[in-house]
Amino acid sequence: MTEFARLWSQRIAYEGFVPLDGADLEALLKRLAVRLPHAGREVGAALVAAHLTDPSVLSETITLIGSHFHDPMAIQAAVAAGFAQALRETTMAEQEQLTRAVLDAHAGVERALRDSESRLRAIFDNAAVGIGVSTMDGQIVRVNQAFADLLGFTHEQLCAMTVPQLGHPSDPPGMWRLYEEMIRGERDHVRLEKAYFRCDGSAVWTDMTSSLIRDEHGAPELTMVMLQDITDRRRLKDSLQHQATHDPLTGLPNRTMIAAHLDTIFEHARRVGLCYLDLDGFKRVNDTLGHQVGDALLVAVAERLTGCADEPCRIAGRMSGDEFVLAVRDPSGPDEMRELAERAFTALTRPYEIGRHRLRVSASIGVVDSDVAGTTPAELMKAADLTLYTAKSEGRARYVMYDADRNARQAARYALAADMPDALDRDEFTVVYQPLVSLADERLRGVEALVRWQHPTLGPLSPDSFIPLAEETGVIVALGRHVLQQACAQAAEWARRFPDNPVFMSVNVTVAQAREPAFPSEVAKILADTGLDPRLLVLELTESAIMDTDGAPLAALDVLAAGGIRIAIDDFGTGYSNLAYLRRLPIHILKLAGPFVDGLRDPASMATADEQIVETIIRLAHVLGVTVTAEAVETRPQADRLRHLGCDTGQGYLFSRPLPAAAMPPLLHNSGPALTLR
Repeated sequence: MTEFARLWSQRIAYEGFVPLDGADLEALLKRLAVRLPHAGREVGAALVAAHLTDPSVLSETITLIGSHFHDPMAIQAAVAAGFAQALRETTMAEQEQLTRAVLDAHAGVERALRDSESRLRAIFDNAAVGIGVSTMDGQIVRVNQAFADLLGFTHEQLCAMTVPQLGHPSDPPGMWRLYEEMIRGERDHVRLEKAYFRCDGSAVWTDMTSSLIRDEHGAPELTMVMLQDITDRRRLKDSLQHQATHDPLTGLPNRTMIAAHLDTIFEHARRVGLCYLDLDGFKRVNDTLGHQVGDALLVAVAERLTGCADEPCRIAGRMSGDEFVLAVRDPSGPDEMRELAERAFTALTRPYEIGRHRLRVSASIGVVDSDVAGTTPAELMKAADLTLYTAKSEGRARYVMYDADRNARQAARYALAADMPDALDRDEFTVVYQPLVSLADERLRGVEALVRWQHPTLGPLSPDSFIPLAEETGVIVALGRHVLQQACAQAAEWARRFPDNPVFMSVNVTVAQAREPAFPSEVAKILADTGLDPRLLVLELTESAIMDTDGAPLAALDVLAAGGIRIAIDDFGTGYSNLAYLRRLPIHILKLAGPFVDGLRDPASMATADEQIVETIIRLAHVLGVTVTAEAVETRPQADRLRHLGCDTGQGYLFSRPLPAAAMPPLLHNSGPALTLR
């Protein structure tokens, strides 16, 4: 803060401007600097109290704050507000003193003209603020030099004008009504901020105080206006306001301004339209080409969207990151919004020339067209966001129109996804076990652990309803860890209770889990904690999980297999692996995808293509020392044909549905075929 005060002192103490000596100034600035982060308004007021009221002092202070504080905008705004308030109060006090002096002089005009005419003229002519006097019909009859200098006209030019001729397009609503009330004697004072046109056409902002002067009978006779130049302060205020409501990178309205714009639409319009956009693959641009190229791309996108908002009823804005919005007041209907979405989509997908890079990006767009009645800005944004999510989930690079029923389903999915972490904490996820039997004798050889969600209000939920959500939100890692922990603990208990009939535990592992660097050590810890023999654990991974992002085998496979754990490829035949490639991987089990097994359902068709494919896979797998498990075995002909083809194990409703842990001991006790205990 001492260094900040030193720089501050150097910035504002020049040209004999500061009335304090160096030591006093430095002491003042040190005190202010210490308070600055937490008491910006007090600092601004203290500057005025120290007579540091030149606009350049505030400007230099704001600039210096911007280079020394991590989040300067709030501090800058507070300092400016405190400075402006204190300056306004000081100016008002001075104006009130001057007004009283003029009014006192007018009340005794004859005596003043006789005794103090020179003093009255000096007060009027030499005042630092602009003063003008007009008659009740609005004719300007006298102005002082400060008034003439402020507007850039001569005395003669101003005295040839009327008050209404000094109007400005930015005049506050109701200002002229207040003036008329003063002319009628209904009010004595009006004070507000008002802009005036200067002689050269530029604008000057003033703090204007207009007062009514009455004659000796109390009737309105003249009006007197006093003007204080606040142009610099107004520009600073506008600059801070622009920073608070516009995106600094693209210059588009930001989320705050878009929200305010929607509030205005909902107050004054009948319908509202919204296109919510998200760039597809923008993260890849940042990751591969760098943030500088990414920022330049966002600026180019903003320019194209601004071109789509080419009507007064439309506005483009940047919400955050690579999300943008087009808001429309009173659209003619869905066709207009559809046309706008198509136009935006076409504009954004044209190639971009960013430096030496030629880029193409697409966009996903959620489009909403709605009556204002019956909804709110927050609900509108939520509907647009859900519709955008639908566009992304349907494959990206498209726009999707809002559909209430579909969005209700999406909202339910959102709610379900949001509830999953707490559901894990509440232990609502349970594990059931589906037997895997030897096709040769149909005896129990293992079980597959399958997760279920016992939702407190929706009841039992199948994996299809929540596993995709868990993968999208990242909860799948914690959920997978929970299932693995429960399954290993259960398998270890069964191994201790039934040592003569050990069965393996097969657990599914997702892509996200398998790619966690700590996954192998996590599995090892669970085995150690539960006491399960690693040889009784099978981890099932899909083909996409086994292959890493760069096409290389998943690094964790060798570590897991080296620890005695067996690896199974689930749904084999639906990905891109082949048996020749698999011989280089530590794979122990192939699980045939259900569609292959389904082709063996009909006993009348003996030599189907599916049967030939299954037979080839089984033979080649056995050559590689890999066993084969058939999923979705539901009929006796399927089981017989698979056994005839040499398939090792089977799993499906023919043998057993998934069972809770409490229902498994009879199968573990039984020495006969599993079918007898279905």
